[in-house]
Amino acid sequence: MPVSRTHASVRASARARAVSVWRPAEDEVADHEAGTRERVLKIVTADGPISAAELAAELDLTTAAIRRHLAVLEGNGQITVHEAQGGMPARRGRPARRYVVTNQGQAAQPHAYSGIATEALRFLAEVVGPDAVEEFAERRVRELEDRHGAAVEAAGDDPVARVRALADALADDGYAATARPVPGTAAIQLCQGHCPVQQVAQEFPQLCEAEAQAFSRMLGVHVQRLATLAGGGHVCTTNIPTMTNPAPAEGR
Repeated sequence: MPVSRTHASVRASARARAVSVWRPAEDEVADHEAGTRERVLKIVTADGPISAAELAAELDLTTAAIRRHLAVLEGNGQITVHEAQGGMPARRGRPARRYVVTNQGQAAQPHAYSGIATEALRFLAEVVGPDAVEEFAERRVRELEDRHGAAVEAAGDDPVARVRALADALADDGYAATARPVPGTAAIQLCQGHCPVQQVAQEFPQLCEAEAQAFSRMLGVHVQRLATLAGGGHVCTTNIPTMTNPAPAEGR
């Protein structure tokens, strides 16, 4: 009997050691999975609508692994399947599911000062008046122009190069910005998948309007805002012509 108890004790100690050895490894796997999901969410934010196959190629993972992460993010309400808009060309076969970030997914990413900024702008509007909010929005984007104007100018006269230079600069600022040519048109779209003032701009759209005006000044063309995150879009989209129409002849 004493020998039997000794053997049982040895086996129990071995099992305890095995747990102590493998538990950290399990924690490391969990941390790695969470880190990969965070990267998936960032790419969907920047490049959505995007498919599982495109994400797999971007992250050098299998499509099955990506679908597992997408299922978790979709279950958490942070991403959703993009509904194709009317007028899109039909595709043969079953179309790939393409994902975009949701408002909940946006909220899961850093928004450092949205609450207090909204309160400050409310106070400014009440005490000074609505014009003060517009002046603040204009001053904010003037700082953006000062930071990135040189990079846009360095791109030369090519409008596409200028938009891409602006997108790169905005991406460095954390806007998850990309430049996407529109097939079959003389236009390129500047897409911003993340906006640090999204929640503020929901109440004060002057921020979005001033930003669009700044883009127009920097690029030297009239731009058109098609959608904003603050307005419920899955991305801020600004349509920018790559060819300018000739000026009308005199007398016409």
